[in-house]
Amino acid sequence: MLRPKLFTTLKDYSISQFSADVMSGIIVGIVAIPLAIAFAIASGVSPERGLYTAIIGGLIVSVLGGSRVQIAGPTGAFIVIVYDIVQKHGLDGLFLATIMAGVLLIIMGFSRLGSAIKFIPYPVVIGFTSGIAVIIFSSQLKDFLGLNMGDVPASFLAKWALYAGYLHTINPYAVIVSVGSMITIMFWKRVSQKIPGFLVAVVFFTLLVYFFQWPVETIGSRFGEIPHTLPKPLFPALSVDRLRELSSPAITIALLAAIESLLSAVVADGMIGGKHRSDMELIAQGAANILSPIFGGIPVTGAIARTATNINNGGRTPVAGIIHSLFLLLVLLFLGPLVAYIPLACLAAVLTIVAYNMSEWRSFQMVLRSPRSDVLVLLVTFFLTVLVDLTVAIETGMVLAAFLFMRRMALVSNVDVITPEFSGEEDDPDDPMAIGKKVVPAGVEVFEVNGPFFFGASYKFMEAMNRAGKQPKVRIIRMRHVPTIDATGLHALKQQHQNCKKRNIAFVISGINPQPLAALEKSGLLEEFGKDNVCRNIDEALERARRFV
Repeated sequence: MLRPKLFTTLKDYSISQFSADVMSGIIVGIVAIPLAIAFAIASGVSPERGLYTAIIGGLIVSVLGGSRVQIAGPTGAFIVIVYDIVQKHGLDGLFLATIMAGVLLIIMGFSRLGSAIKFIPYPVVIGFTSGIAVIIFSSQLKDFLGLNMGDVPASFLAKWALYAGYLHTINPYAVIVSVGSMITIMFWKRVSQKIPGFLVAVVFFTLLVYFFQWPVETIGSRFGEIPHTLPKPLFPALSVDRLRELSSPAITIALLAAIESLLSAVVADGMIGGKHRSDMELIAQGAANILSPIFGGIPVTGAIARTATNINNGGRTPVAGIIHSLFLLLVLLFLGPLVAYIPLACLAAVLTIVAYNMSEWRSFQMVLRSPRSDVLVLLVTFFLTVLVDLTVAIETGMVLAAFLFMRRMALVSNVDVITPEFSGEEDDPDDPMAIGKKVVPAGVEVFEVNGPFFFGASYKFMEAMNRAGKQPKVRIIRMRHVPTIDATGLHALKQQHQNCKKRNIAFVISGINPQPLAALEKSGLLEEFGKDNVCRNIDEALERARRFV
């Protein structure tokens, strides 16, 4: 159903629920401030752009989204791809790629592809998620240790080589702030489940650094004063070359946004016992990713941590998400200067915890104990994400997973001669349709195809045909165990029919299922083979063969 959840939930809305949504929205807004800023800085853009993203993107997703409780904004998953795009194409390139991704998401939503995202292989998801976690952690080491160095290179190996050369510049005050923040975040949950530990850490260590004047770099000392207004709408320059150049990053942003938002929505469904509308959610994410960069923001997606915070504090309708965005707007307008005092070492600690939570190390270990093909996909995706590029990693992981899946399907597909004089035995003597229980006329050869007849298995079919001994008068292709056939399978049947025709061999098909039969009819092969030569079962096929011999 392409209808926003907001309109559904307002039908039976109450004052008590509004109060709960307002309180939850304010709490989530407070939580979102340091996270939005941290994600923006780690992505290589100025801190206020994280706030712009949470305000605009969060508002659009709450108004148009397909989830009751989804909170959207910048997330850790985008840090790597955003940083890479900014380094290669500049801020204008990032804005255009995000808008393109938004258009793709809307097309995916209207094409009803919301449920198709679940078909992305699990090893690919774990591989790039774990890889992103490693990159996020490595990007925060400079601020975590307070290293006195210049800009950090984008390359993973170059980054660590540079760190090694500046370890002698460690700032002990920055280490106290970062380590103290991590300890606070990890142990605060024992004190309170309502107020997140990283919020307590940011407030406490910001006050500590400010009042004791510790020599620790802050947002203000690196980026200057935070703007206290939304920027004017600005659309990036368009050109055919620019669109072609940014197509691959845009696809990556769209895929990441779809995966993250729908995963967050599924988690939220489990927490509240609800059911989101995946296609509507994709459309909302698309609209948010179109408008966010026009107002100076970065890519938007559903944020699992903020969504969970919303649920835990009583938010049950999209109104909570709207309040969260409006609260952030008020913070930007009136409290922006205070944000400048937040220590970067504290934000580095927050992102280190985020990286740890994203690492999925337990799931990583589980996949390592899976079949070798899944392990290969996992490791290739992981190392390409860390060492090369996230876009390359996802594309390669998907292609590799697809090829390995086709190989597995080809292995379970089987084609063989089952005429008694060739095989000498029956696979299942209890089968009433077994060929051993039938009288096969002399000069008739029966083949049986088992499993999906697709391009990964068609070569087996051709090999089996070529292995046949003496030339028969009739060749029966038994397809009772073929659930589906593709264009390559159809081509293999056509080619075999033509070969038989040249050699005056009658060609008969037996026991064809509905999908293959429909495919034969649609392709015109049913007429070419002759309807009388496509039989319902082996008995009819053998009776048909007797007419030829």
